[in-house]
Amino acid sequence: MIGYVTLGTNDLDKARSYYDALLGELGAKRLMEMEENGFTLYGVDMATPSIAITQPFNGETAQPGNGNMIALQMQERAQVDNLYNKGLELGGSDEGAPGVRGDEGPMAFYAAYFRDPEGNKLCAFRLGPA
Repeated sequence: MIGYVTLGTNDLDKARSYYDALLGELGAKRLMEMEENGFTLYGVDMATPSIAITQPFNGETAQPGNGNMIALQMQERAQVDNLYNKGLELGGSDEGAPGVRGDEGPMAFYAAYFRDPEGNKLCAFRLGPA
């Protein structure tokens, strides 16, 4: 159902460096770059959901939304830990260290929350037992 989500940036070069390294951890890469506003699309391929970064079309300052978040599904808990740590290493900030939210069990929700350097909130999560 979701094709791609877009995050605004005020520093395109810094954002590209951050997402090149962060999403590279998941096997994603730049799939498209457009000159206008620096629209840059990241993903594994064009047939799966992607993340884009861009300077706002209206020329205003990009600001993270209150309550907005992109959640990235992982296959293993170690991937959650790794992406969270990579996000912080690249200059992001902590919004909730890796751990189980709720009860452990067959539908356990293991997640970590962090923000990119411009304040956009991301979540890495895995559903299922340890």
